[in-house]
Amino acid sequence: MGVSARNGIQYCGVLVVALVAVLLSACGSDNDAGSLTVYSGRSDTLVAPLIERFGDATGIDIQVKYAGTPQLAATLLEEGGNTPADVFFAQDPGGLGAVSGLLAPLPENVLQMVPRWAASPTGVWVGVSGRARTVVYNTESLTPVDLPVDLTGFADPKWKDRIGWAPTNASFQTMITAMRSIWSEEKTVQWLKDIQANNPKVYPKNTPIVAATAAGEIDVGLVNHYYLHRFLAEEGESFGARNYHPPAGGPGAIVMVSGAGILSASDNKDNAQKFIDFLLSEESQRYFVEVTFEYPLAAGIPVAEGVTPLAEVNNPDLSSAALSDLEGTQKLLREAGVIP
Repeated sequence: MGVSARNGIQYCGVLVVALVAVLLSACGSDNDAGSLTVYSGRSDTLVAPLIERFGDATGIDIQVKYAGTPQLAATLLEEGGNTPADVFFAQDPGGLGAVSGLLAPLPENVLQMVPRWAASPTGVWVGVSGRARTVVYNTESLTPVDLPVDLTGFADPKWKDRIGWAPTNASFQTMITAMRSIWSEEKTVQWLKDIQANNPKVYPKNTPIVAATAAGEIDVGLVNHYYLHRFLAEEGESFGARNYHPPAGGPGAIVMVSGAGILSASDNKDNAQKFIDFLLSEESQRYFVEVTFEYPLAAGIPVAEGVTPLAEVNNPDLSSAALSDLEGTQKLLREAGVIP
């Protein structure tokens, strides 16, 4: 074979190899999108569809570990730099504050997408939706004028056997953290003792509290605002419970954020940042409004019909830092005999 023929074969071989490489790259683009591991303190019933949308849009292989925010915060603290998590998607600021030392700084332009109170004071997490604490009440037995102007009123013995609460729930614990900040430790402990003397019914989370209130098993429950609206969407206006935002404000009217941060130990920080950007996008903010009935924080979208606007909620002026001492709150609740 002549030199020119051999060179021609080699040249064609190079072209074939190059063409195959291009085709493999194009066909394998979805596989090249990488992976992402999310620790979600938000339940799968609330956010799984949203996370699936992100995966479908990006081709990123997403693994999600669902559990309570306090449990995931404890897991992250135990795992430390060896955690497989890339993102912590938490139900409340308390969980995020507990692990803030494990989180990487976020870009300033991301932090500026939300109100300053809805982001980490040190810039390591950002709020993506808002949830107001509220009192849900049975509409057959009560009207708003029958309810106290703030949570102190429920310490009255007339509320014995009429209250529902979920002390192990992360949002309840954030409310107690706010209570400690606003009222002091001593007054908070006394309130807890007074409520316990009123024999409250204990529930694992918010949803059964709202259902029990509508059914007349209890008259009032301490919950987040959006659970009622999920029931109203499913069962209509005849549903026998409504929300009451204490007009005097205080810890029973705080607006909490669910938020997300990137683990410093993550090997997938680019994908983690894409996920947080997605949570702050108009698509996701509309999802929080239209599907979960939460407050949008980033896109200037109005709240869902029937949801009390934030301007009408007497939200106490607390920084996210004031809501971050989850460990101290759990210690207080154990000492008061409220949680095991």
